[in-house]
This record gives sequence, C-alpha cells and structure tokens, in this order.
Amino acid sequence: MPAAVPPLFPLATWWWCLASPAGQAFPYLSLDGSPLNHLLLDPRSGHLYVGAVNHLYHLSPDLQVLSSSQTGPKLDSPECLPPIVSKDCPTARVTPNTNKILLLEEGVDALGSEVAARSLIVCGTLFQGICDKRSLGNVSEVLYQTSNPVDTQYVAANDPRVSTVGVILNQKGVGLMLVGRGYTSKGPSDIPPITTRRLSPSSSPARQAFSQDEELGKLVVGSYSEYNNNFISAFNHSDHVYFLFSRRDMWHRKEYRTYVSRLCAVDRSFYSYVEVPLECSGGYNLAQGASPAEHQGRPALFVAMAAGQASTPTATGRSALCVYGMSELDAALQRAQELCYTEGGRGRTGQEEAYIEYEVSSKCLRLPKDSLKEYPCGGEHTPSPIASAVPLSATPSLTRETQLTAVTTATEAGHTIALLGDKKGWLHKVFLQPDTTGTLYQSVLVDRDSPVNADLLLDQSGQNVYVLTDSKVSKVAVSQCEQQPDCQSCLSVRDPYCGWCVLEGRCTRRLECSREGQANHWLWSCQPANQPANQCVTVQSLKPVIQSREEETQVSLTVAQLPTLSEEESLSCSFGTLPPQPAIVKGTTITCQSPLPELLPPSPPGSDHMSLRVSVMFRDVTISSSDITFYDCRAVGQLNTTSPCMACVGSVWPCNWCVLDGLCTHTNNSCPRQHTIHNSLEHLEPRGPDSCPCVWALQSSPLVPMGFLSPLTLLGRNLDMFQGEEQYVCVVVVEGEELKLNATLEKDPETMTYTFTCSAHKFQYPVKQLEYSAPIYLQRGSHHIDSAPNLRLQLYDCSVGQSDCSQCRAVSSEYGCVWCGGESPGCVYHLSCTSSPGPADACPPPQIIQIQPVSGPVEGGVLVTIHGSNLGMHYQDIQGGVTVAGVSCLPQSHGYLISTRIVCVLQPSKQETEGPVVVTVGDSEPGRSLQSFTYQDPQLTGIVPDKGPVSGGTSLTVQGTQLLTGQRKDLTAYVGQQPCYIVEEVNGTHLVCRTSPSNQTAELTVRVLFGKAERSVPGQVFHYMEDPVITAASPAEIFWLPMERCTVVSSFEMTCVTPSVTHDSKVMGVWFELDNVKVAFESVAGKTFSYYPNPELFALNRDDPDTPYRFKPGGVIAVEGKDLTRAMTRDEVVARLGDQECEVKTLDSTHLYCEPPEKQPDSLGSNQLPSLRVVMGKLNVDLGTVQYDTEGLSPVPLAAQVGLAAGAAVVVLVVLVIILMYRRKSKQALRDYKKVLVQLETLEINVGDQCRKEFTDLMTEMMDLSSDVGGPGIPLLDYKTYAERVFFPGQRGAPLSQNLDLPESRRRTVEQGLGQLNNLLNNRLFLIRFIHTLEAQQNFSQRDRGYVASLLTMALHDKLEYFTDVMKTLLGDLVQQYVAKNPKLMLRRTETVVEKMLTNWMSICLYSFLKEVAGEPLYMLYRAIKYQVDKGPVDAVTGKAKRTLNDSHLLREDIDYCSITLTVMVKSGVEVQPCPVKVLDTDTITQVKDKILDQIYKGAPFSQRPAADSLDLEWRSGQAGHLTLSDDDVTAIVQGRWKKLNTLQHYKVPDGATVALIPRSAAVMGIHQVYQTGEKTPMLEGEGEEGLRLWHLVKSSEDPEIPKHRKSSMRERERAKAIPEIYLTRLLSMKGTLQKFVDDVFVAILNTKRPPPIAVRFFFDFLDDMAEKHGIDDPETVHIWKTNSLPLRFWVNILKNPQFVFDVQVTDSVDAVLSVIAQTFIDSCTTSEHKVGRDSPVNKLLYAREIPRYKQLVERYYSDIHSAASGCYQEMNSTLTELSGSFGSDMNSLVALLELYKYINKYYDQIITSLEEDGAGQKMQLAYRLQQVAALVENKVTDL
Repeated sequence: MPAAVPPLFPLATWWWCLASPAGQAFPYLSLDGSPLNHLLLDPRSGHLYVGAVNHLYHLSPDLQVLSSSQTGPKLDSPECLPPIVSKDCPTARVTPNTNKILLLEEGVDALGSEVAARSLIVCGTLFQGICDKRSLGNVSEVLYQTSNPVDTQYVAANDPRVSTVGVILNQKGVGLMLVGRGYTSKGPSDIPPITTRRLSPSSSPARQAFSQDEELGKLVVGSYSEYNNNFISAFNHSDHVYFLFSRRDMWHRKEYRTYVSRLCAVDRSFYSYVEVPLECSGGYNLAQGASPAEHQGRPALFVAMAAGQASTPTATGRSALCVYGMSELDAALQRAQELCYTEGGRGRTGQEEAYIEYEVSSKCLRLPKDSLKEYPCGGEHTPSPIASAVPLSATPSLTRETQLTAVTTATEAGHTIALLGDKKGWLHKVFLQPDTTGTLYQSVLVDRDSPVNADLLLDQSGQNVYVLTDSKVSKVAVSQCEQQPDCQSCLSVRDPYCGWCVLEGRCTRRLECSREGQANHWLWSCQPANQPANQCVTVQSLKPVIQSREEETQVSLTVAQLPTLSEEESLSCSFGTLPPQPAIVKGTTITCQSPLPELLPPSPPGSDHMSLRVSVMFRDVTISSSDITFYDCRAVGQLNTTSPCMACVGSVWPCNWCVLDGLCTHTNNSCPRQHTIHNSLEHLEPRGPDSCPCVWALQSSPLVPMGFLSPLTLLGRNLDMFQGEEQYVCVVVVEGEELKLNATLEKDPETMTYTFTCSAHKFQYPVKQLEYSAPIYLQRGSHHIDSAPNLRLQLYDCSVGQSDCSQCRAVSSEYGCVWCGGESPGCVYHLSCTSSPGPADACPPPQIIQIQPVSGPVEGGVLVTIHGSNLGMHYQDIQGGVTVAGVSCLPQSHGYLISTRIVCVLQPSKQETEGPVVVTVGDSEPGRSLQSFTYQDPQLTGIVPDKGPVSGGTSLTVQGTQLLTGQRKDLTAYVGQQPCYIVEEVNGTHLVCRTSPSNQTAELTVRVLFGKAERSVPGQVFHYMEDPVITAASPAEIFWLPMERCTVVSSFEMTCVTPSVTHDSKVMGVWFELDNVKVAFESVAGKTFSYYPNPELFALNRDDPDTPYRFKPGGVIAVEGKDLTRAMTRDEVVARLGDQECEVKTLDSTHLYCEPPEKQPDSLGSNQLPSLRVVMGKLNVDLGTVQYDTEGLSPVPLAAQVGLAAGAAVVVLVVLVIILMYRRKSKQALRDYKKVLVQLETLEINVGDQCRKEFTDLMTEMMDLSSDVGGPGIPLLDYKTYAERVFFPGQRGAPLSQNLDLPESRRRTVEQGLGQLNNLLNNRLFLIRFIHTLEAQQNFSQRDRGYVASLLTMALHDKLEYFTDVMKTLLGDLVQQYVAKNPKLMLRRTETVVEKMLTNWMSICLYSFLKEVAGEPLYMLYRAIKYQVDKGPVDAVTGKAKRTLNDSHLLREDIDYCSITLTVMVKSGVEVQPCPVKVLDTDTITQVKDKILDQIYKGAPFSQRPAADSLDLEWRSGQAGHLTLSDDDVTAIVQGRWKKLNTLQHYKVPDGATVALIPRSAAVMGIHQVYQTGEKTPMLEGEGEEGLRLWHLVKSSEDPEIPKHRKSSMRERERAKAIPEIYLTRLLSMKGTLQKFVDDVFVAILNTKRPPPIAVRFFFDFLDDMAEKHGIDDPETVHIWKTNSLPLRFWVNILKNPQFVFDVQVTDSVDAVLSVIAQTFIDSCTTSEHKVGRDSPVNKLLYAREIPRYKQLVERYYSDIHSAASGCYQEMNSTLTELSGSFGSDMNSLVALLELYKYINKYYDQIITSLEEDGAGQKMQLAYRLQQVAALVENKVTDL
C-alpha cells in the first residue's frame, strides 16, 4: 500500500496552468530536486515515478504525491571509492545525488510467470553510480541496497553531465539489465560503455545484485576516452536490444555522428554486437531523444536530431525529426554482419563497408556464406564488435530552429502523431503523412525556458502525455477536440485527432462519433492535401436577411452538405432561444416560419435592431446556423432625441416618418394622419432628411453672458406640415436640466423661412470654465421639432479664470469682459461694471514674486525666469521692458505666459554688479523684485586629478570660486571637446564631473560653461593617458579572511581588498575597475580566482602547548600544518620569533621550516620567552613560546626527524661492543673507549643538526626541480623502450629493436609460416603443452625460460586478455605444485616461464600507473639521491662516496675538499653564454665533465646529451692560453705502482675559473675555437706503464707489498680508523635528508586513498581464490604470495633500476643508495618480526624505526584490496583490451615468433611427441599444424 501522505506535502506544489498560444489548460506538479531527471510510468497502475536531484517521487495518474524519498546529498567524491571516509578522501564533499537510471523490474521468469515482487530500480551519481531497489508502493522503502559496494557494482556515471541509459531483459529466467554509460574522467575509468548487470544476487556462484560478473557480457573497448558514447536511449524490439548514442566517428572523418547498435537479447557474450550510423539529411548529426513506435502499421524509430556545432558534441538550436523504419535498420545491421562474417567487410565494389570498431584485435573474416544464418547471434569464432561504414539515411520529417529534446508518438485511427519537446519548454504536435512528411499543427507552452526531458510518456488511455521539465511534471492532453465549440474551430485546428460529428454537434475523435462511417457525418479536420478539404455544414443563403420585428414571414435556408437522415428522422428550425419549429426540407432548401413579433426578445439598449441565430436542428443538436436581423423603426426615432425625423428617414432600415404623429414606422401606409416622409432609400416623395421639419440655425449670437437678460432667435424650415395654433417653446439644456422659454413665430411667405423669438432670460449657472456649451431645440406642444446637430448656446462668465487685470483684458473683445476697479476689483461683463471708478483703462504696475536664478555670469547668456502678476497682456507688451541689475534682458516668446511669467536671456554686464529685476509694461509704472540678482565672474583655479585613462570614467574635481553661478542646468564641463558629466551637487568652490572616453591620448584644457560664458583652468591640463594594463594579478587563490585595504603602491602596482566570504559562498567573477577600464582577473592571471579555507598551523608542542619548545641554536624550526601551500607561497609567509625574523627556508603543504637567529630574541609580550608567530596574509597565528637550549640536547623537529634516536642508539651499541672487545685485549682499548665516549657525546647532537641543515638545502634545491616535473621535466621512456628494458634486461640487440632479417626469396613463405605459428600460439592447449614441454628439458636454462616468456609476451601483446588467461592457467598449475611442497616458496624466484610472464604482465599493466602516479615521486627520489651524492666526494675508481646509505660504499676516510664554482662557456647558436656550475676540487676531470653536462642538459633525457668521453674540458685563463684537462696525462702523479687520477686540485684550478667543453676532434685539430687569443697548449697524454694501478681518493685494500719503512705510519693510520662506525653518522645524515622522498615513493606505491591499479586488485583476487580453492587458510602464505608477485617482482626491480622507467644514467654510487632503499622495501613487505641486533646489517639499523611503519602501510594496502569484494574481471578484461590496442603495435611480433621458432626447432621432436600424446591435441591436429609451420619456415622435411 502506498505510504500515508501528510496533509500538507512540503516538496511539491500542484497547480493548474494555462499554456499559450493554444489556450490549453493542464494540471502540473512542481517538485523539489531541479532538474528533474527521469520519468517512469507503471503500465499496470498508471502511477508515475520521478527521479530528481536528491529526491524520488511516486505520483498518482492525476499528479498527486503518494510517496517520496530523499536520496541525497551525501558525503562523496568521484575520485574516491565507497564507503567514503573523510580522512581517507580529502576531496570528499557533500555532493548532490542526480538520478541516472529509473526502471521497472517486473519480477517475471522466462515464461512470463511472476516469481518475485515487482520493484523500482534506482541508480544515482553518488558512490560511483550504485543502484538500489525500492518498493513500487512506497519509494522510501528500500528493498535492496548494498552497504559496502564493490567495483563490480558501479553502474551509473558518477558525473551528472555524463549520460546513462538502461534496459531490462530476461535471459533464461534471470533478470538482467543492460546499461550504457559515457566515459567519466574521475573515479573508475575502465567501466565499458555497455555492460550487463545481474538484477538479483545469486548464491552459486556467489554474485551480488547489479554486479558486472565475469560470465556476463560487455562491450570491449580499446580506449575509453576515445569511445566516449553519449547514450540517448535503450530499448527492446523483437528479439534484440538496441542502443542509440552519439560519438566521434573514429573510423573515418572524426566527426560526431549518431549510431544505433544492436544485440541479441540472448547473447551474453556480445558476439552479436553490431552498429550502424544514422544520417539525417541537412547536417543533423546528434540525437537528442528517441522513441520506438509504429508508422503505417510498421515498426519505426523516431529520433529527434540536432545539428552539432562545428566538430564538437555540442548541439545547436537547428534540429529535426527523422524517422527510420526498423526493418530498414535491421537490414543495414544484418548486412554489416554478413559482410564482416563472409566478405572480410568488403562490399560488391570492393570498398570497406563493415569493419571492427572500438580498437579491439578482432577483424572481419571470410567464413562460409551461411555463417550468419547458422549463427545469427554470433559465436566465439565470429568477429565482433562490428560497425557499418554505410549510414542509414532519412529525410527530416520536420525541422525547427529551437533544439528538440524529446519525442514520443501516438497512433490515432491509423494516423501517426509525433509529440516533440524542445529546449524552451514547448510541446509540438506533428501530423506525419504516410511518406513521413510532418506538419506542425499545434504548439503548447508547458514550462517557459525549461527544457523538456527526453522521458515523454503517454498515459494508459493514450489521451494525455506526461511532460517532465526542470522542476515540473505536467499532464498535457494530446488533443482537446471537446474544447472546440463549433464546427469551424474544430476543422481549423487541423488536429488529426479531431473531426466534427455533425448530428452530435461536437468535435470528437473519430471513434467517438456514432455514425463516423456515413457520408457527411464526421468531418475530419486534417483531410489530406490530395483530397478536397472538409467544410462544415453551412447555410449558403437566407431569405429574408432583414425583417421588421413587427411582422411574421417565411424564412428559407439553402444548406450544403446536409448529412443523410432516415425517413423517421426530421429537422427543425430554432430562432435564438425560442422553441424549435418544424422545418420543411426539399433538397438543400429548408423552410421555416419566423417567430411571432411578441415572442421576439427586445433590442439591446441603445440599439434599433437585434440579430437572432436561426439554426437548423437535429433533435437538440445544431447542424448549421445563420443570422437574421430584426429591426425596430420605433427605436430608430426614439434613440435620436434632437432630430428623430432625420434619423428615421436617413436610417439603413426601410423606415418612414409620420410627421403629425411623430412616429417612425416600417410601412408606407401606417401613418394615422397620412403625412409621411419616406426613407431616403425609397423613390417616393417627400423623402430623406432634408424633407423633415427642423430648426436649422440661431439668428442671434450664440454668446450669452451670465446674469444678463439675453434674447434668443431661432430659424426653422418645412414647418408648413403642421396645422393648428399650438404653442412653440424654446428648450435650453444646461447640465441635464431643461429650461423652457416661450417662443413667438414669424413666417416669411416668400422664402418660407420661419423665425422663432425666445423670451429673454437671465442665465445663472455655476460654471468651472470661461464658457459652457448648452444644446437648444424647439418644441411644438409635446412634439419635438428636429434641431441641427450643432445648434448650441455658449454661456460664459468673465470672472472665471481671469485673476488679474492683464489676464482679464487679454480675453477676446467679443466677450465684452472688462477689469472693474473699486474695493473688490475683478473681471466682469462690461455691463456689470457699475461701481466707481468703472472699467479700468490701464492695468496696475507689474508685481514680481520670484526670479530664477539669482546670479549669472557677467557675459550673460543664461535664461532668467520671472514669476509674478500683471506682466502684460501680450508678449509684445513686455518686449524691451525687462532689466536685470540694470542690464537689459531679452524676453523669449516661447517662455511667456500672459501676465504670470517672463523668460528672458541675460545680457552681458561690464562688471560684477547687483540689483533688482525691473519689468515695465506699456506706460505703467515699472515693477521691481524684492530679490536681488548678482552678476558674477566665476574663476577656475585647479583640477584633481590631472590624468586619467582614455576610456574615461575619471572623477574630476574642478576647483574655483563662485562656481554656483546661474542654475545647475546652465553648467556644463568639458575636457577638450569631450563632455565631462557633472555627477554631484555644485557648491561655490568645487564641481565634480566624470570624464568621457577619448579616442587618443592627449593633454587637454578643462573648460566649464556657465550658460554661454566659458572659463578654463589656467596653467593646468588634463592628461588623457593610455588605459592601465594589468599584466599580472596574484594571488589567484586566497583564504576566506580578507586582505588589507585597497591601495596604490606605485604606478606599477596596487593592492586591492577582497571581501570576506563564508565557506558556502561562490565567486561568480572577479575584475578590476579603473575608472571606465574593466579588466577581468581571468584574462590577466590565466585562471579563475579561487577562495580556499584558511590553512591550519599546529602549535610547536601539540601535546602540551603551554610548555616552551626547546631549540638548539644552529638548527631550523619545523612547523607542522595542513594545506599550507594552498593559496600561499614561501615568499608570502612571514615568521617572527619574538622581535626578530625567523627566515622561512622551505614551505610544503604540511611543513614550514624557518631558521631563527643564533641568539634567542627578546619577547614582544609579557612572557619572558619569545613566541613564534606565523603570518599568512591576514592570518596571524601564535604557535607557542620557544626556549633556546644552550646546554642540553635539542629534540629534532618532527618533519626533519630522520632516525636520530634509533641511529644514535645503534651507534652506541656498536661502539660499546667494539670497545668491550678492545678492552679484553689491552688497556689501550680502555683509553680508546674513553675517546669514543667523548665522540658519542657530540655524535647525537651533531647528527640531528646536520640532518636539518642538509634537508633544508636539499628542499631548496628540489623546489627548483619541482617546477620542471610534471611536464617535459620527467624524462619518461616511451613504452617500447620501457618494455625492452624490462622484458630483456641487460641485453643489447633485443628482439624489440630488431627487424626480420630474411632473404626476399624466403620472406613471404617464412612470414606465412610465422602467421600460422601465431595462430597455434593462440590455441590454449598448444601453448600450455609447448611451455610445459620446454620446461621439462634439462638443458632449458633459467635464462632460456625468461627469454621465452618475454618472447611470448611480445607475440601475444595484442591479445593480452588471452595472455592473461594462459598465465592464470599456468599459475594454477604452479600453485598445485607448491601446495604439495612448501607453498610459501612459490613465486620467490623466477624459475619458470610463467613467473617471468607474470613479471612482464605486471610491467605492462602498471606502466600507466608509473606514468601518472608513481613516476614523479620516484624521479624526485632519484634526483635527490644524485644531488646529495654529488655534493660530497665520490671515488671515481672504487665508487665509494662520502654521502651514501650503503656502508659498503661509504668513503670513510677524511678527505679535504672544497666546493668551487666554474664558469662554463656554453655556445648557444652564435652566442656564447656563461653558465655557473658547482663542482668539488677533488673531482676528476671526467666527474667535472659529468657535472657540467648535468647542469647544461638539466631535465633533458640522458640519451640526448653528448657523452663525456666525446668532449674535452678546456681551462681558459685569459691571455695565458687554453689548457686541456684530462684524468690521465704526463703530469699525473705516480707513487710506486699507483697512479693517481688528475683532479681540479691537481691542476690548481681556482674558484671562478672559466672552462669550456669542446668536441674531442676540435681539441686535436684546433678547429671551431671560440677564443682566438693566446696559444692552445694541450699536454700530451703519457702512455700508461705496464702494471700501474689507478686510484683517486683512496687506494683499494688490496695493497701491494709495502716497504718496511712505511709500515709504522700505516699502523698509525689503521689506529686512526680503529672505530670506523663513527662515520655511520654520514649514513644517518644521508638517510634523514632523503627521508621525505623515500616516504613519498612508498606512499605513492602503497596508497589506498585512490583506487589501486586494476591489475593489482585482479591478481590479488586471483591469489585469494587460489588459496581458497586449495584450502590454504594461513594468511601469512597468501601475504607472501602477494609480496612475491608485486613488490618483489615489480616494485623492487623498478626501485633498483630507475633507468627502466626514465631516460637517466644510474652511477654505481647512486645504485648503492637505491639498493638500500629497495632492501628496505623488501623488509617492509615481509611478515617476520623486524628485530635488530649487534649483527644486523647497517641498512636494517638505519631504517629500524621506519620499517614497522612501512609494514603497516603494506598490511593496510593488502587488507583494503582484500576487503573490496572480488569481481573486477570485466573491468580487467576491458583494461587488457585497451592495453592491447594501445601498445600492441609497438611489439615486433614477427621477430618474436621467429625467435620462438628457434626453440621449437631445438626441441622439435619432444614438442611433436608431446602434442601427439595429447588426445585433445590429436583432435585439433596440433602436431600436424606445427609440421606445416616447420615446412614453411625452414623447409623442414616432415611426414606431410
């Protein structure tokens, strides 16, 4: 049952919305989790399921929420494998969960019987795309979910942007899900594009749900990133499964195309995989959505395609709908299969029409012709995966300019309708013709600007489509026929669903109309173009069309396309809402009786007619209708009250006027008193409006003053029709009230003119304006005489609106208004002015109320506005009569308002002055203002700033005096000719404006205009300068804390503030604005600006922060922290100890090393001890107090702690043992022991200090190296060279670099034979028998075994999956052998072929891991070792070095040496550049040359630099000449039988000497000299004498006989070396210095925070399976197997031989150090307890403290891999396939096969015998096939 839903569901909102333009209303539901990802419909219940970001919803068919579940966000990272632990996954963040798969599992078996509950399959992006099962009734109920997912259960893409599709099928009762997913760059990158997943767990074999097991199929791909399929859809059809996707065409044009691939539903091995490209004409190449359906009864695939943007996978708006028949698609796929099976992929023309895709090793064959028929789903022997080179083409059915995103189809009455969704939220309905041509007939706006999801689903009834957009689910009807109210609208929608059901009177779908099969009963709205369009049943004619409502008559209708009726059925007529009347039907004519007049409804108010709908009815259904008009002549006359007669006879209706009755009638003989005026449409007299009696004009003036008796006289005509003496009355209408005045009539018989004189009347009505227009008409008794429409009186009042004398006198004279003086002066009608002194002849003087502005420039030019009264009646009155401060001001006509306002232009003044404004009007006295106006002379004194960018935007402040002159609008500023816009209020001394852009740099004057008066800034210009250019911006990363305030440091530097942000803020953009110059940070820095969390710095004493940190002077302080280098560099960090600086030496992500002063600084606070403060930006951290230790020992800082305690203890132990031995022998030993104790007192102190110093120096050097690493700085070997060095170590001329050396006459035959041998090797039985036979031979040496294994690796490199299977089989045999003996000894040595095969296999699989992960730390370790070794003396003869980890290579003697810097002249092109190189004066000349070459060719591969032996070192000493230096020449020192190699010390080469490396030929021939001055005087090398021995720093221990006189001194020297362990401090120092780099390498190899290499997981799983299979439950045994197979077999080899991976030279001294590190790695992998004692090797003593920690790393590494459940076989096979395709071409397989044949030839008889003894081999004729090979390769005579 569905879960109970709360009354108010918080996650969803249900609404009705109206979509335009179709006006369609539909329900929708708003949901959380935008964007919504998937929509699923349960066909049984009709319920919906919605997958969204972090949410899952269960909806009813009417969009009610039934249940829901929250699926995220959760802590996750695509770079880490689940379960996620934050401390192990630093990139883990709270991540949203995007739904990728939403499918319905039916829970049925192969026969369709339900065997399990139906469930919902849900997969998201979290935890590498794992899936779970949920209840259909309540999605919050989880039915299955893995708590600890393994790599085989990673289903969906972990990136929301990467597509994932799925389809469920049933194979033999097992529920499976085929999943297609794109490539993701993070996380497991070896999941194939298409995989098969088990839906339910199984116990035998043990399999988990959603796992990708070994027995289930997958699409094998050579390169995952190249074949990055963007899946659109997956579906079942017939017996096949289809996938639709787009990707780059890797075979041909490298353009992006859309493909359809197909698999047999029963094919678990993907043998039947075949794909074909789809082509949609017009360049539409990227599928966006698809739907399998039927068209014209045939299956078809409907695809929404879009045109790609150039050669990218990005879709443009241009899109189309293309339809592909499934039969044509299957035919194209089948043809590709057939061609690849039987024709080698070639078509009839010989062109390649089918090929093998995805970079796998298969190829098209020529099998028997019936192969496809015999193997329709392929087989193990058939090629796959197959791709067609010939696309399946289609013509677009419809094209759009907005990107289509979804498609689904429906079938209605045999017609196909496509429903298309687009990117802007529209749903388009398209009718498809039989030829797939489409017509868009309706578009519905579902969700504006929200893309329609590809999951477009029809409901169970097929009447609605569910549309999914970003945040809504909408239920849109596929048609709305029922909403079309009439036939015309029904047919006009052109909706293929709709038609007009005539007798039912409604728009319906066809099957809803009961008589749809009969003619003219159902009219389809979408009639085909080749047929006449359907028309509604229409009334073609109606008689009469108009009729008087006062009479009844017959109405006839002519109707076309009447539907046929039975004899019992009849039609009726209906007028409006009146009851229907029977109709008489004759053919197409229908006759009805019009309604009785009293039944007709009244005409609408204000109208003289009304229209009624006359309808032809079938029962209660209207078949057709038309309008008939009933007019009302009485209403015509009544509606026009002023001229009813003229309205009546001028009407469009046939109305006449009865004059004496005052009646408008429709007949000619209906006037009771006979006097009739006919309508103007008739031809009878009198007729028309001119014949009507009327009053047509006013004889008196229409102007009537208020309050005075005024006579009125009217003129009339056509009044002779009236008889009798009835009284006439004049009627005046004022504001709705009628005023009646008696009238007298005077008639002129000659002109027939009638004059009516109305009695005089004094009008008194309050009016709001000067005049009021009042209608007037004449009335005879009760009869209204018509009046002309414009007959009106103008009533006026002089006092209204005239407030002063000037305004009053300005009124037109015809009104007679005068200004009447007296106590209450005012404007009145002239006859009303009776008080003294009477009407004024002149007006009072002007009165000025306000002036604006009150100041102006002496040059004038500004406008002055004067407000007041009596400022003249006309503009002319004040012309020349305005002065301002005594200066004339010219009035402007456009600004003049009568009497109240004057606007004048200020004229220049000779000087600054002040005075009132005076206005003179005519002869009146002038008016003076109370305000004073001031003429001012503003001055500009300066500008700030004086420069700005040409882009403008500079805020320019202009300084001066009297700047507020005139009004604000009068002020304008300019820089040159460019306006400067005033932006602030102006005061008397400052004006601020913003400069506008300039087109060039310039020095321009700043001007300010006060009206027309211009002022300039004297002696100062504004500089338009080039826009500032920001060349660099740093940092690009900062902490959340803000920086300091924004300041300009100099013209080349500025510091700007960044706002403080919270951790959840997101920076949308950062830019710099310098006035109008806007510069984006990204355009300057080349990367975006980023905020990071603040770094963490830990207290010096973390355990007890209050305790002072003890420090011994001369060392460094190590500060631990976290993320120290994120958004911070070493130069930006400041460390202060008390009042002095602690110089920062090194900074990495976890440590900061600073060197404090020699003496303890003073404290800055109250504490007596100084505190160490570290400042990083605004972050200021106090790390605790520091106390200098001047007596005791100083503990070594944690990061630089390098084994001091253990090393010192070991040294003490060793020394004590030695002393005890000496003590037993003599008292001298006791004295030596006392000396040792003194030495030991300083030993422990000095070791720690030396380590810290050395480590600081080394880190500084390696910081420079780090800048090169990561790009070309690591000289990685290419794969071929790497493989050659690993497969064939120490061999020159290895098969990888050889060519097949054969005579041309034999080449073809031999190559054919080698090809057959290759086929034999691909037979598992042959290969295993071959290997076992060789190993059984006594003279088949261990070297032969390794060589054959490497040859097999080469030969089978392109079939690594097969190679791996054979290796597993052989390893299984090996396990069987050792189980019977001692299983712990297995894989310890390389004694068998398979063990070397395993070594090679690991090397192949881990090459990419070396490149991407372990290579950089390994190379950094090598460089650090080389740098440290070279810093000290190295004996060129013995290889012993002062700086080493290997005690047997330790140079124990004290050698006096010093470091010197040589200036090496390096020729670069034509120039010679000096290059400083540090060397030792004890270096031999060859060692010097090597160090010079190391410096000059720093970072270059060793193979690309010249050899030291090919160059001579030349010492150039100014004018003295050039001296060629050599290790051995005539100057060499010879002592007895010893000859010492020459050194720089020997030649006395000083510090700073100039040297050059020159080719040895140049030294001999004297050519290519750089310097021509001085003589070149090389010394001749002396010939070595017979028996002389060379030495460098020390002589070897095998001394020849020593003369007696020297024996005493020798004994003294031996005594000096009596305790050589003192020199072990050098080992400790070297070890401590290199500790960080050794740790980095071990952690890179054994780190489980990132997924371990798939090969390691695969092989460890294999070993676990072998142990379980053979009942080995001893964990130590399995641990040893894993150690022997990976660390010992691969990593130790790489650690000892970095030249296998890098193009470098490993010297003996470096090799000695690497050997110790490799041995430490071996010790760390053993299970035995690590104990050290007096006899322990020195390297174990050195790393006594570290080895337990390394052991933990190894154990955790093994444990983590073991705890991740097995099942990575599919992933491993995909990886092997990819490796085969990537590197197979590098292998010289023919040479390898020929070398293998030499072994076959050597043991030919034994191999033939072995094959013939094997029964299976006899059936396969393996011996016979080998004999064929022998016959071809060397013409061997066989039994053939």
